[in-house]
Amino acid sequence: MPLFEYHCAGCDSDVELLIRGDEKPECPGCGGDKLEKLLSAPFAHTASSSSLPICGAPAPDACGMGSCEGGCCPMM
Repeated sequence: MPLFEYHCAGCDSDVELLIRGDEKPECPGCGGDKLEKLLSAPFAHTASSSSLPICGAPAPDACGMGSCEGGCCPMM
């Protein structure tokens, strides 16, 4: 179930809420319903790392054609 971040105009606080289906979010601090949904970056935790995985550039011959040298790729 998704967690969403909101900013409450009533008490000027940021909260993270679990919202199911068509539920209307409510501030746990003041009970207000004037919440603005914030944009947040998704986070994927893996047991082997403490930070988000970062994808590097593929190897020049990753497609097997071997002609991607110099930025020219026949597949694009």
